[in-house]
Amino acid sequence: MSRGKTRINTDTSALRRFLKYVTYDTRSDEQSTTFPSTPGQLVLLRELVSELQTLGLRDATIDEYGYVMATVAATPGREHVPVIGLIARVDTSPEMPGHDVRPLVHERYDGRDLVLPDDPAMVLRAADNPALAAQTGNTIVTASGLTLLGSDDKAGVAEIVTAAEHLVAHPEIAHGPVRIAFTPDEEIGRGANHFDVTRFGARCAYTLDGGSRGELEYESFSADAITVTFKGFNTHPGYAKGRMVNAIRVAADFVARLPREEMSPETTAGYEGYLHPYQVHAAVDATSVKVLVRDFATDKLKEKEAYVQQLARETVRVHPGASVEFTIEESYRNMREILEQHPQVVDYARQAIRLAGMEPIERPIRGGTDGSRLSFMGLPTPNLFAGEHNFHSRLEWVSAEDMDAAVNVIVNLCQIWGG
Repeated sequence: MSRGKTRINTDTSALRRFLKYVTYDTRSDEQSTTFPSTPGQLVLLRELVSELQTLGLRDATIDEYGYVMATVAATPGREHVPVIGLIARVDTSPEMPGHDVRPLVHERYDGRDLVLPDDPAMVLRAADNPALAAQTGNTIVTASGLTLLGSDDKAGVAEIVTAAEHLVAHPEIAHGPVRIAFTPDEEIGRGANHFDVTRFGARCAYTLDGGSRGELEYESFSADAITVTFKGFNTHPGYAKGRMVNAIRVAADFVARLPREEMSPETTAGYEGYLHPYQVHAAVDATSVKVLVRDFATDKLKEKEAYVQQLARETVRVHPGASVEFTIEESYRNMREILEQHPQVVDYARQAIRLAGMEPIERPIRGGTDGSRLSFMGLPTPNLFAGEHNFHSRLEWVSAEDMDAAVNVIVNLCQIWGG
């Protein structure tokens, strides 16, 4: 096994930027009522405005909700070709520590397992990560073992800024107007809540928020969340016989009834949907269970939600005195429903990937991106690879070469749309 080297490789500006961005604590917070949900996101977003302005994107601004927008001006003669957009988000998962991130650069990766030194129990094993095995000789970046890395999605941010710098520095590359946006709070499902599609002014956009080199994603889950709230009756436990109805016990019974061998995240793949209880607020008087509902076919969401409600009512029937209420929230819908109406948007992405020397890897997203919602808001937005691996994990990693490849794809896209 080899341990991480801390010497920074500065061969690529995407890598240099990335190593800086990941040091900002930008975890989002589902319990927050502000937008963005955490102040750390604003710190990085404001820094990005300054950086873009320094590169020559003088119109770079941040609005009251934290959205950063800027324009790479068209090269002469290309002012009237379609405007395209590039989008990445700055927040990281609230499920893992994201403060005091210490990125480690492993140069000329030799294929051995990587022990993360701040917690030697955290070992990035090549045998468990087939994509890592293909990176021999490349520069791998990990965190130090105590935190996530933040490549999801600061790799995408670094790639877009680097591509913008390249286009500005090389006016011989013909392209039309390119709009850039950096957003907050995607991880908690709010990333598109205040995104002004009209002000952004693009015909289509591409999020840089995907995994392995060459990936192109244009279909996602359709997603809802159903909150199941069990009502009980609380009284002093010393005098509770025949009176207390413990909503925590009712909720536990309900969770135990949810599918385990099928229709769960642990047992599904490909185009299979699932039910995922992921959040519980518990008290004797009332306990709520939040269940994620996912399927690639939107009409099947209602079937799954009806099934959840059926299980909850069956549970209540065996707990006299208990009752149940339901709240269903729409999260996002399968972007393919929109993108199949705009085949050119996806086809140009395929061309850009091939021009960068790769064959497109097309697979469904078992999740969602801001592009899912933006597509339904009138901005067709497929997702491109950013090189992210082991999302939401202390074993998260990215390679500098994959980030460079993403930069090349962005530049190719701008040229293709520029005619």
